[in-house]
Amino acid sequence: MNQLAKFVSSICPATQNEAPPRKYGFRFDQRYNAFNERKNAFARLGIADPFFVPHDGVNNSTTKVDGREFINFASYNYLGLSGNKRVEAAAKAAIDRYGTSVSASRVVSGEIPLHRELELALANFLGAEDSVLYVGGHAANVSTIGHLFGQNDLILCDALIHNSIVEGCKLSGARRLSFRHNDLSHLEKLLQKHRPHFERVLIAIEGVYSMDGDIPDLPHLIDLKKKYDAALMVDEAHSLGVLGSSGRGVGEHFGVDPRDVDIWMGTLSKSLASCGGYIAGSREIIEFLKYTSPGFVFSVGMTPANVGAALAALKLLEEQPRLVETLQQRAALFLESAKSKGLDTGSSGGTPIVPVVIGDSALAVQLTQRLLLRGISVHPIIYPAVENHAARLRFFIAADHSEEQISYSVATTAEEYDRLRAGGRA
Repeated sequence: MNQLAKFVSSICPATQNEAPPRKYGFRFDQRYNAFNERKNAFARLGIADPFFVPHDGVNNSTTKVDGREFINFASYNYLGLSGNKRVEAAAKAAIDRYGTSVSASRVVSGEIPLHRELELALANFLGAEDSVLYVGGHAANVSTIGHLFGQNDLILCDALIHNSIVEGCKLSGARRLSFRHNDLSHLEKLLQKHRPHFERVLIAIEGVYSMDGDIPDLPHLIDLKKKYDAALMVDEAHSLGVLGSSGRGVGEHFGVDPRDVDIWMGTLSKSLASCGGYIAGSREIIEFLKYTSPGFVFSVGMTPANVGAALAALKLLEEQPRLVETLQQRAALFLESAKSKGLDTGSSGGTPIVPVVIGDSALAVQLTQRLLLRGISVHPIIYPAVENHAARLRFFIAADHSEEQISYSVATTAEEYDRLRAGGRA
């Protein structure tokens, strides 16, 4: 080693400042350790991991796992259109003509006629001036909120708002405050206190809340947004195709003017049997997003198959509103039956999402496994997705669930839950 190298080594010994090797691997990260501890808790209790269970076919009102058929309440295929032959044919026809990918961002060379056809059809269905498609619902919320709002703005979110909106708020740099779930008096207090101090204010809510299956008071929210000169965004992931006499969502449910909501957001993966998300609203907002939103401009366009499937499903929904009526009837039957059996369904009402609140994560997973043995597939929602005292089984009702399937499933859930609480064996 020459003299210069020795001198540098003496004043900057690399070994003294290096982190121990154990810090370099992600398996030593504290977050991973905490996650792994929760995961291993299932094994210690003798409970099989309830997640990532592969299905053998269409995830519909019935499903097959390892060749065995189950009554399925773990799918948000609300109208049964995933698996519909007409929807499948439209997806296949789109592939035959345009391939499996549009192979570019739509802004440059990834545009196909089906993209615009679906955007205009959605806007017309919702009563909006225009809409824009994103490849995913989560990305639609993150990119839209992150792009439209900034450090001088305030975003007021329902306490149970979806993660995608929370992440969009973080990206935007705007200040985010939560109001108590569906508590509009609390929202107004926040507006009174904070509105004067921000350039723009956004109120973000959902049309149907996916954990509790309840609905916001949209007319009151519109009144508040007008009174305090705020914007209103409604996430309709679980309300499109579900609420309203023809499935147009929470706006139709309450009979409001769609133009009184500034941003309508929804997903294509539920009632519309596809994958992706959309933002609908004024022509100005949509044009601005299509030319400048990072999640749109720097992403490949939606695949031909997904656009074709969603377009066919939307046409079926318009032609057959009876599907929505049947779904609403089945959902009401499930909720009434569950309540009659003494099951805690929380604040669910008027939607096809019915939680059965258990109040203990381990117990919720155990009940799920007992129901599997009885031919019923339903997913547990446990800590940290919800607080442990709010752990639950979440039932998604579909239009093609039969009355007999609902009756059997509710009775069996109540029976097995009673056995678990009494300490009985399966």
